[in-house]
Amino acid sequence: QVQLVESGGGLVQPGGSLRLSCAASGIIFRFNIITWYRQAPGKQRELVADISSGGGTTNYADSVKGRFTISRDNAKNTVYLQMNSLKPEDTAVYYCRVREYWGQGTQVTVSS
Repeated sequence: QVQLVESGGGLVQPGGSLRLSCAASGIIFRFNIITWYRQAPGKQRELVADISSGGGTTNYADSVKGRFTISRDNAKNTVYLQMNSLKPEDTAVYYCRVREYWGQGTQVTVSS
């Protein structure tokens, strides 16, 4: 059974930082591309960043380039999303995805 569990969300002030984690089980993690998505209230889910199986290739949405960094630790079956210089428009539920599997999401709220 594949499980993806996100953590690390919370309430942060504009300009602050958070690091999200997505821990996977039941899947050969190291062979898969991992993707972070987010969905804000009333908006469609959007791709935030993805990372290749070996971690050597990453891609980012234009809205987060230069502020967010995706990384992975295949030994720990975990992918991370370091989010810096957070803005109110980054407020959303953040999800990780591996193939057809999704986590339950973690809420990120950026507000003063």
